[in-house]
Amino acid sequence: MENQELENGLKAKFKKNWRLFKQSKLGMTGLTIVIFFGFLAILQPLLFLTNIWDEGTYHPVVGYDSEQISRTVVECPDEYPTEKYNTKEDCPRVDEVNIRYLKAFGIDAEVGDSYFSNVQPAPPSSRHLLGTDSLGRDIFSQLMEGSQVAFLLGLISAIIGVGISTLLGTAAAFYGGKLDTYLMRQSDLVLMLPSLPFLFIISAFAELKVWHLAVVLGTLGGLGGSVITIKSQALQVKVKPFVDSARITGGSKRRIMFSHILPNVAPLALLYMVFSVTGAIASESVLSFLGLLNIDMSWGIMIYLSQTEGFIFTGLKYWWLIIPAGLAVTLLAGGFYLVGRGLDDVFNPRLRRR
Repeated sequence: MENQELENGLKAKFKKNWRLFKQSKLGMTGLTIVIFFGFLAILQPLLFLTNIWDEGTYHPVVGYDSEQISRTVVECPDEYPTEKYNTKEDCPRVDEVNIRYLKAFGIDAEVGDSYFSNVQPAPPSSRHLLGTDSLGRDIFSQLMEGSQVAFLLGLISAIIGVGISTLLGTAAAFYGGKLDTYLMRQSDLVLMLPSLPFLFIISAFAELKVWHLAVVLGTLGGLGGSVITIKSQALQVKVKPFVDSARITGGSKRRIMFSHILPNVAPLALLYMVFSVTGAIASESVLSFLGLLNIDMSWGIMIYLSQTEGFIFTGLKYWWLIIPAGLAVTLLAGGFYLVGRGLDDVFNPRLRRR
């Protein structure tokens, strides 16, 4: 009977919180963005399992597909360099090829002949919705692979960080004394530590993979400023009448802490968990871009490859190599931030509309 009443109470509380969350336009916008990228994260494995996509063609790392176009062989004046044939300003145009360029590679051709050549990177088409990179790999598949990495890293690091900060912050508030002093000074030291340079140093001595980075980011986040915030919330709960009643009726310190204080600071911990995902996604992108993370494919690697191959400075000519990955990092990190703003409206009554 008690379990049934508890279950009904939790359902009623969830419905009330969901109704409040839906009133936040920022929160719903962020949730839509997060759901979209979550769909992308699970879509790629489903496409491979159902054989809709062939892994030899659409695998984000070892897949390959070349698109061919027909070019007309033309002869340019001597003053035109033979290697330039990709822009309208140069001779020849993209649908033409200079006969001097072909003969330089020992290809026998005559002016007016048709010459078939591979296009890499290839622009978006019905076969490749976001085109291919310079190695013939599908950009859309790489984008979905990056979504999986971002969700895996963000959620693991957030869960670890919030778990550590919630336990330490609650313990500091409940027990006080030397434990409180030690944990607060520890948080101050972690806050003073520059996170990115520290990650650079770690990557120099250890080969970081995704789950390694998740543990490091979660630990740093759990020992940092969130401990102070959780402690302040736990101090407010500690002086509530129901806590005093539990203490008077003979409840042990452990029972009071885990049964009364922790459940009441959990909403704030959930809020910090959502916000911490944003930092984890940004950190992974930076480390991948700098080549300090042992990972096959991610959004940071996509941007890194565009930069090293010189496409990032070509403006919008090869936009499919630059914009999708950069936009994905921005949107997903922003989406989790907006979800946090929506949850803030739910858990903080002073921010609700009257």
